[in-house]
Amino acid sequence: MKLTIEFPSVIYREGPSGVSRLARAIESIGYDHIDVFDHVVMGYPAADRAPPRYPAQMPILEALVVLGYLAAATERVGLGTEVLVLPQRDPVLVAKQVSTLDTLSGGRIRLGVGVGWQPSEYEALGADFRTRGRRMDEAIAVLRTCFADETIDLAGPAYRARAVAMEPKPPQGRALPIWVGGTSEAALRRTGELGDGWLANAFAELATATASIERVRRAAEEAGRDSAALGFQMMLTPPPRPGDDAGRSFFADLDAVARRAAAVREAGFGWASINATMVFLAGARSLEALIDALGRIHDRLRVEVGVAG
Repeated sequence: MKLTIEFPSVIYREGPSGVSRLARAIESIGYDHIDVFDHVVMGYPAADRAPPRYPAQMPILEALVVLGYLAAATERVGLGTEVLVLPQRDPVLVAKQVSTLDTLSGGRIRLGVGVGWQPSEYEALGADFRTRGRRMDEAIAVLRTCFADETIDLAGPAYRARAVAMEPKPPQGRALPIWVGGTSEAALRRTGELGDGWLANAFAELATATASIERVRRAAEEAGRDSAALGFQMMLTPPPRPGDDAGRSFFADLDAVARRAAAVREAGFGWASINATMVFLAGARSLEALIDALGRIHDRLRVEVGVAG
């Protein structure tokens, strides 16, 4: 089983050297991948909005900028987003940013994308929240075209370009992995038809997760794709939420973490995601303590679920 760390934005408080030190430590410990989560703004509560999932002043570093910084600090570990809210951005610009990241990291980028859940964020960025699903499908095709085609022509309903080029291409070319997040029927269909893998939330009922994997595989087969080539990753525990005291202590119990990882593997997932912010909240409140805790978690999970090839 492969292990990825969702990088904690809170570590910026340790300064730039702390951020790079944590990235190098994750690589040195032996984790396979680092994911960076994405939000540009967070909305305050308002009468015309659903209650926010997180505090509006939650500190969040910009995902693609952070990945550039981590790429310079590391040499081998995979790097990606989990997930970039793609439809609130111009996909041609995202293609350029990701191509540059892949070039400067030596072909280590995996792009995780999702449609997001926050209308206020779309509004702040001048994007239409209501059409995000269909623009997502088109945007993924735009990325593939920009990653591979010498001459780029886009004639979709949302994104257009005529006879332009984008160089340099990413080392991975059209094969640069694009994994899709989300649990809706549309997200599962999109993963099977267009994605290279599925980034799953932490399901309370693993039978539901297994059924979702089957739905993704079925969508791939219906689209004439090889369902066996798809990857599957699940968070071991949900992101932190206000008042979730049990969740905040999850990573303090290594036996519980190991049992969960084994169950996630048995449910059909080849990747497990460890949220380092939750490790921080579980008591590893300094950089040194966080590195130590991530090392102990890694060692315990390698015993429990092995090392992926």
